[in-house]
Amino acid sequence: MRFMLMMHVGQDDGREVLEWDQADIANMVEFQRAFDRELEENGEMVFNAGLAWPDQARVVTNTGGAPAVSDGPFPPGRPFLIGFWVVECDSEERAYAIAAKASSSPGPGGAPTSVPIEVRPLAGPPPVDA
Repeated sequence: MRFMLMMHVGQDDGREVLEWDQADIANMVEFQRAFDRELEENGEMVFNAGLAWPDQARVVTNTGGAPAVSDGPFPPGRPFLIGFWVVECDSEERAYAIAAKASSSPGPGGAPTSVPIEVRPLAGPPPVDA
């Protein structure tokens, strides 16, 4: 089964990390790299990516056959997607365990950040690899 694990941040859009000590940032980055390596070694990683800051997001609709592009406004308090993983594992319970580990990424002083990770099964059959 494939799942998308989505890391959300609050209305501060995650930039508070820029105010952390360099050692805390390095600790968090190393945790994420080790986490990704573990998923790869387990054969569970399909794809992952971090996203640019939310102020670089654009909303696109089709209006009268032409793209209509907007850079907001985004509702206050809306959580922003800041990164994601697509994993392949045997069960929802395993996807939840992976998400819980991702949520335990260290923050200032090493305390877990407890960032919300949304877990959602991918609909339909897995894509055919080229």
